[in-house]
Amino acid sequence: MLIETKQLTKRYGKVTALAGCSLSVPAGEVLGLLGPNGAGKTTLLRVLLGYIRPSSGSATIGGFDCRRQSVQVRRRTAYLPGEVRLFGQMRGRDALRFFAGVRPGGNLRRSHELAERLELQLAPRIAAMSTGMRQKLALTATLAVDAELMILDEPTSNLDPSVRRVIAQIVDEIRRQGRTVLFSSHVLSEVEEVCDRVAFLRAGRLVHLQVMHDLKRRHRIRALLSGPLPPPPAELAAELAISREADDAVVIETPGEIAPLLRWLATLPLREMHVQPVGLRSLYDRIHGEEAG
Repeated sequence: MLIETKQLTKRYGKVTALAGCSLSVPAGEVLGLLGPNGAGKTTLLRVLLGYIRPSSGSATIGGFDCRRQSVQVRRRTAYLPGEVRLFGQMRGRDALRFFAGVRPGGNLRRSHELAERLELQLAPRIAAMSTGMRQKLALTATLAVDAELMILDEPTSNLDPSVRRVIAQIVDEIRRQGRTVLFSSHVLSEVEEVCDRVAFLRAGRLVHLQVMHDLKRRHRIRALLSGPLPPPPAELAAELAISREADDAVVIETPGEIAPLLRWLATLPLREMHVQPVGLRSLYDRIHGEEAG
C-alpha cells in the first residue's frame, strides 16, 4: 500500500478534527474524499504531509512515517492546497519556471503543455488574473510534477465545466501511469467520474468506503402498480430494499445486477416505472442525512 493510516487522530483541545481514521490506499488508485465542511478532509491531508502532527495513531506514505520523515514524504508528493496563494507580481510563465525549478520532479516543458491544455494565459501578472486563471496556474504547477502521489484539495473550484473535463482526463492519465491521487472535492459528479473509491468523512470519522464500480451497478426503481405487490423471489429478497413513498409508489433498490430484477418486474401489474443508477448523490444524502436525523 502506498498510503497507510492506523487510528489517526487529531485533537485541538476539546475539538476532535480527526478521529481514529484507518485507511489503506494502493498505488495507482484515485481515492475521493467526501464530506461537508469540517468533516476532517483537509486535516487528514495535512497530517499525511506532515504539516500537522497527529494527536495519536500513525500514517505512512511509501513506507515513510508522515510525522518523523515528512521531508521524504513531501519529496514523493505533489500537493494542491484548497486555498492557493501565489506571488502576485510574477507573470504566469515566471511562476511556472519558479515552481519547476524549486523542487525535484519539476518539469517546465510539461508545465507548458498543461498550460496549453487548460487554456492558461501565461503573460499576465498573477495579481491581474481572474480567480479561475489563478486556479489553473496552481493546477498546472502541481500536475506537472512527476510525483508518486498527487494530493488535490478542491482542485476544480472556480473552474468552468469544460476545464473540469480536462482535469478529469489528466487525473485519468496520472492513474494510468501507476501513480496515486487523493482527490478532495464537494462536486459529486466529478468525484463519481474520476475516482476508483470514495471515502466519506463525517465529524472527523471515516464512516464509509465505497468502491465506485460497485456503486455503478446499483439501481433505484420507482414504480406505480395497478394491483398489490407480490413478494419477490427468494433469490432476490435478501438483496432488495423495498419501501413505499407518499403517493403509494413502490421504491426498490438493488445492490447488484439489474437483469434478474427486471425479469421479476416484468410479471408485476406496472402502470409506470422509472429506473436510475443510485449514484453518489443518493449515497451522500443517506450518509449525511443520518447525521441530521
